[in-house]
Amino acid sequence: MGLVRHKIKTGIMLLGLFVFSCMASADAGAESGVDFKAMVQQDIRDFQAYFKKRFSSVEFSEYKNGVYAIDTASREQWLEMEDFPPYEFAVDEGEELFTAPFTNGKTYTDCFANGGEGVRQNYPNFDSKKGEVITLELAINNCRQANGEKPLAYKKGPLAALSAYMASTSAGKTFAVAVPNEAAFQAYKDGKKFFYAKRGQLNFSCADCHMRVAGQKLRADITSPALGHPTGFPVYRSKWEEMGTLHRRYAGCNKNIRAKPLPAQGRAYRNLEYFQSVMSNGLEINGPSSRK
Repeated sequence: MGLVRHKIKTGIMLLGLFVFSCMASADAGAESGVDFKAMVQQDIRDFQAYFKKRFSSVEFSEYKNGVYAIDTASREQWLEMEDFPPYEFAVDEGEELFTAPFTNGKTYTDCFANGGEGVRQNYPNFDSKKGEVITLELAINNCRQANGEKPLAYKKGPLAALSAYMASTSAGKTFAVAVPNEAAFQAYKDGKKFFYAKRGQLNFSCADCHMRVAGQKLRADITSPALGHPTGFPVYRSKWEEMGTLHRRYAGCNKNIRAKPLPAQGRAYRNLEYFQSVMSNGLEINGPSSRK
């Protein structure tokens, strides 16, 4: 056990040095006027290359399946579960909600490009007019409020069902999340900083759990690779016994490392989702999905 802990600690230190180098380079590049789009593309290449090297036998396309891409035993159990997907009820519920008219007679189709069908891969995106990242769940509530309806709770329930239905219509499409301007790049950098920053009483970062020790056990679970994290959400988790959104999972991760969870759909979590989604560009949408 001591040797394992030593290896994990050493690996985290090496990853920390790598991250510090990358982030220092990014900050210097932004200040010196280097093309930020080229820097983002380099981040994507480096991030994805880390996992391609770490799990050399795993096909890139498999990272849409989370931990089931890297752990054979977990994958076998998951495939059995997929015979009768526990999230199907949420898709059906979400479709009913999506097509039901608001009090003013309009529906969600009036708020989204292509009537809301097959658009999941374009979220989150950066709204230059508002100067902030817009996730799919935030866009759903923005639509409701624009039509005189009350916003829905962000972590579970009807909003997760709506998100599940919309995600299901994008099955097979690939993430194509852009960083179009300097303001978007700042939001991207804020999300990147959050991903690599240590927090909580355990002093862990997202990268500690989901890069360096991905594929190893922490407590009773094998940690999933960060690459592809957003592709399967919202998810039905066995632990929850219901559907939940990505920001619900973020809050759970913060609790696990004894850090105070931040508000769902607050700027910090939206920027984190933005960074993670950009890193997952090129992977297929396969949400909703099931996880442990």
